[in-house]
Amino acid sequence: MKLILSTHNVTLTKAIEDHVLDKLDKLDHLDRWAVDARVTLEHDHKRLPEKQFSCSIRLGVRGPDLFAIHADEDLYTAIDKVAKKIEQQIRKRHSKRKARKHKQAARGKQRLKDNGL
Repeated sequence: MKLILSTHNVTLTKAIEDHVLDKLDKLDHLDRWAVDARVTLEHDHKRLPEKQFSCSIRLGVRGPDLFAIHADEDLYTAIDKVAKKIEQQIRKRHSKRKARKHKQAARGKQRLKDNGL
């Protein structure tokens, strides 16, 4: 997966980069078809102290991209929460696909049963 990491008013340290890469590795494990990830880390001094740091992730996958954003008082917490939001979106998307396949298979079985085969 290709990673584009950008920052606004945040110094990108090795620890922050490693934390982001660790979270993206988990997301890559969940959806191996992910093409790229765009991570934006921001620090806004003018916001409330509870929402100074924000993190957004846009995960490029087949079909519509997945996007999540979260603001918090701690950058690491914001990264964790936004990764969890993307993980939930991946799981929801996967279960929808799985349900669609089961529904089609059940329809096919019903047709065979109705035709007496």
